[in-house]
Amino acid sequence: MPASTHKILKIDGSTGEGGGQIIRTALSLSMLTGTPIEIINIRAGRAKSGLMRQHLMCVQASQQISNAVVTGAHLGSMVFTFTPSTVQAGDYTFDIGSAGSTSLVLQTLLPALLFANTGLNQKSTVTITGGTHNPLAPTTDFLQQAFVPMLDKLGMQMGIELQQVGFAPIGGGVIKATIAPFVRRATTPRLDLTEHGKLVSIELVASVLNLEYAICQRELASAKAALVEAGIDEALITTRGNKLHGIGEGNTCYAKVTHEISDMQNHKEYHSEIFTLLGEKRSSAEKIGGRLSGLVKRYLFDTGALIDEYLTDQLLLPLALSGGGAFSARIISEHSKTQAWLIEQFLPVAITFDAIEDEQILVRITC
Repeated sequence: MPASTHKILKIDGSTGEGGGQIIRTALSLSMLTGTPIEIINIRAGRAKSGLMRQHLMCVQASQQISNAVVTGAHLGSMVFTFTPSTVQAGDYTFDIGSAGSTSLVLQTLLPALLFANTGLNQKSTVTITGGTHNPLAPTTDFLQQAFVPMLDKLGMQMGIELQQVGFAPIGGGVIKATIAPFVRRATTPRLDLTEHGKLVSIELVASVLNLEYAICQRELASAKAALVEAGIDEALITTRGNKLHGIGEGNTCYAKVTHEISDMQNHKEYHSEIFTLLGEKRSSAEKIGGRLSGLVKRYLFDTGALIDEYLTDQLLLPLALSGGGAFSARIISEHSKTQAWLIEQFLPVAITFDAIEDEQILVRITC
């Protein structure tokens, strides 16, 4: 449907969590549905309100892939309008111009490109330069190890290549994503990730960029020792250190926790949660390793839910687009509540959060 036939949807950017996620999700859904939007009070409650460079890049990149008409989008802007045309599959390159998150720009474009030119079966590539391992944003490791496998379960095909690592404040990181058009099939079962079986493995990975490799070894030793002390079978834990390629310097680590799950055909499948941390100048490697083990222990011992906070947040939109489903969540953040509210403004779906046993939350998306 041409965008001109839609009534403009006005969105208050200070609603709920009130951050940049409202901008990104509104852009995604505007392009998907052809709905023109006006966003006001952008990040009104933040110390630095308005559009920052990373958010502006999301607007500009969305404008390019959808040939949109945009007004009012500039650094510091508190309001802008976005009227999309047809989203075109293709090969795109974007440079944030700072250490802003490449992951968040990619996640803005992804839903629209999954549904672009589906009849032509044309893949898209998106190359983005900026930060790959940012505080307060999913790292490239998280996307590769947690988000992409979850999309695969929904029948959405995307690959992400980390070409160069970029930490704040310098950035300079590069990711390249390849996105295949998504065609929903009536025979595909709805996602049901409400229960998990036994713990299969915990992989601990630590990486450094132009810093001493010993930092990795100390983080891994500290995290592993804390997990063993908590009663986790040492045989399930593996460790791996990496030296990264890029400019600047930085340190990151993550834990990949994998459980057995059963699908509707009753054969074994697996689900992995990823917990990531960035090194901090005022924190020792041992302290970072201890914090990483703490994230794992909280996930394993607190509720028994399968999906943790950050994947819950990022799963809502793909799940709504793929036909709905249900999963058990450990916690529902303000981010997730705001995301659910915004999705319901654009799509004919109902998203519910219901408490179930062991303090878990059942998230259900009905289309």
